[in-house]
Amino acid sequence: MPDYAALTLRIKAWGAELGFQQIGIAGIDLARHEPHLLRWLEAGWHGEMAYMARHGTKRSRPAELVPGTLRVISGRLDYLPETRVRISEALEDPAQAFISRYALGRDYHKVLRSRLARLAERIQREVGPCGHRAFVDSAPVLERALAEQAGLGWIGKHTNLIHREAGSWFFLGEIYTDLPLPPDQPVQNHCGSCTACIEICPTRAIIGPYRLDARRCISYLTIELRGAIPEEFRRAIGNRIYGCDDCQLVCPWNRYAQLSREPDFQPRHGLRAADLVQVFGWDEATFLAATEGSAIRRIGYECWLRNIAVALGNAPRSAAVAAALEARRDHASALVREHVGWALGELQKRHPRGPDGCT
Repeated sequence: MPDYAALTLRIKAWGAELGFQQIGIAGIDLARHEPHLLRWLEAGWHGEMAYMARHGTKRSRPAELVPGTLRVISGRLDYLPETRVRISEALEDPAQAFISRYALGRDYHKVLRSRLARLAERIQREVGPCGHRAFVDSAPVLERALAEQAGLGWIGKHTNLIHREAGSWFFLGEIYTDLPLPPDQPVQNHCGSCTACIEICPTRAIIGPYRLDARRCISYLTIELRGAIPEEFRRAIGNRIYGCDDCQLVCPWNRYAQLSREPDFQPRHGLRAADLVQVFGWDEATFLAATEGSAIRRIGYECWLRNIAVALGNAPRSAAVAAALEARRDHASALVREHVGWALGELQKRHPRGPDGCT
C-alpha cells in the first residue's frame, strides 16, 4: 500500500518544479459552502451565467461530477505582471484602455491545464494508473472553496481567495483524484474588520461581506454579459474595457503579492497601456490577431467595441475621441450603435459647447 503522506510531499515538490507557488490537498465535503451557492443562485446574482445553475449540486459535490473522487489537488500560480503602482497609473489615465491584469498575457486556461496534466502524469508514473481529472475554470467546480480547504488561503470579503503571504493575484487549478491523500488544514480568515474592497467597488457589486451580485460587477458586465450594459453602470465603468481589479488593488494583503516570473503571463501586443482611440479603430482581423492565445478573445469583436465605446464616453473629450465614435455611429451592430450613441451623448453633456469635437 502506498505511503500517501510521503506521496503528498512528493506531489507538492513536483508542483513546485512545474512552477506552482503552492499545492494543497482538499477533502470533498463542501457542505458549508453549498447553502451559500444555492442562495446566490436563488437570488439571481449570477445574471446571465446560466452555466452556474446548470449542473445542480455537481459544483458543490465533487464526487457527483467525477465519480470516485476522494480528494482534490489544488494548485496556485501567481500571475501579477507589474507593480500595483503601475496598475493604478494605468487605471487613473482615462485615455488608456484598462484590462484586468490576469488577461494581459497568455490564456491562463492553457498554461495551467498543461501544468496540471504534467503533474498528473508524474503522479501516475509513481503510483500507476489512478482516477483523475484536471480542471481550470472549465467545469462546475467550486475552486475557491476547494482551495480554501486545501490551505491555499481564505475567501475574502470580495469573494476572491487571499493568501497571507501572497495576496490574491493568482490562478487556481484542480486535479480531482481517487487517491486517499491526507488533506491539508484550512487557514484562518484574516480579513478582520477591513471593508476596503466593499467600499472601493465602482458599481457596488460587493453588497456585503462575502456577498457579490455579479450582475453589478464590471468583470461580469464587460466579459460575461453579451447584451447592452445597463446605463446605470456605464459611468462607473470608467476606462475598464475588460474586467476590473479595484478590489484587489485596495486589499491590504496584496502588499505582499509577488511579481510573476512566468513569461506566459507578461503583457503582450501592447495591451498593457493601449490607447482607447487606437484599439477602438481596430477592425476584426486586427482584434483577432492582437488577442490570439489570450482570454480576451472570448468576448468577441462586437463586445470589444461595446466596451470601448463606453470607455470613450467616459474619456476626456477631444477631436480624436469624437471622431472615433462618429466613425462607428452607423456600425452594422445595433449593440455597438447603441453604446456609441450613449457615448456621444455623454461627451455632449459634459462639453455642450464643443461642436467641433474639441474641448
